[in-house]
Amino acid sequence: MEKWLYVNSGPRSASYNMALDEALLNWHSEGLIPPVIRFYEWAPATLSIGYFQKVARDIDYEAVKENGLGFVRRPTGGRAVLHDQEITYSVIVSESHPKMPATVTEAYRVISEGLLEGFIDLGLEAYFSVPDTEEKKADLKKPKSAVCFDAPSWYELVVAGKKVAGSAQTRQKGVILQHGAILLALDEEKLLSVFKFESEEQKEKMRKKLPEKAVAINRLTDRAISVTECKEAFTRGFEKALNIELVPYELTAEQEAYVAALEREKYANDEWNFKF
Repeated sequence: MEKWLYVNSGPRSASYNMALDEALLNWHSEGLIPPVIRFYEWAPATLSIGYFQKVARDIDYEAVKENGLGFVRRPTGGRAVLHDQEITYSVIVSESHPKMPATVTEAYRVISEGLLEGFIDLGLEAYFSVPDTEEKKADLKKPKSAVCFDAPSWYELVVAGKKVAGSAQTRQKGVILQHGAILLALDEEKLLSVFKFESEEQKEKMRKKLPEKAVAINRLTDRAISVTECKEAFTRGFEKALNIELVPYELTAEQEAYVAALEREKYANDEWNFKF
């Protein structure tokens, strides 16, 4: 059975989290480490925005500061995500890996099977979202809002018709980086507060729409599921789906120094975070 690295980072800053994901991608591209699955949290809670998002257009940055949130631009696309009561996963694997299909959508499906197995492990009847009409497919190309959890897209995970995980992917240096949020709880008001809306009517529509479109794990169960339990379930899920063994890995002092430099030069830098 193939062995992949397992990195459990715990709660870290927004800039550190993105720097470590990029560092792992770089090291894997150079053949220094095998594929990696990583779990992490955010301290403080953070709004991350997609690589191409325009801050001035989409984000109420004053509200971000008032809520005491971290703020970072991801290297991946997609829309903004409020990382609060959740765990985040990342998968780093070569595009040429025999388990990875050539197309982006199918590779997304293969990786997301680990999430599907994780939700099943937690006792939830999860399934993949696959748009079934041309209108829905068109919506994915031109999303109606800057909020990530307002609608599921291809092969994202759904329970009872509602989105329970949001993911994004980039490919650089021959390596796939897919990361995403697994919601334990969702504070809709905090989420809505950090986005700009054309009108109060539009904001009210989104307020009503969110509970119908997205749901957190702890609203689907009769008991609270802890971060530790969630990580264990998704660890087993990825091992089962990808037929791999995950081996715990701790960064060396030299690797931590590399991550700190990348964090300082890029993800903690306004030039990166406000580039669009």
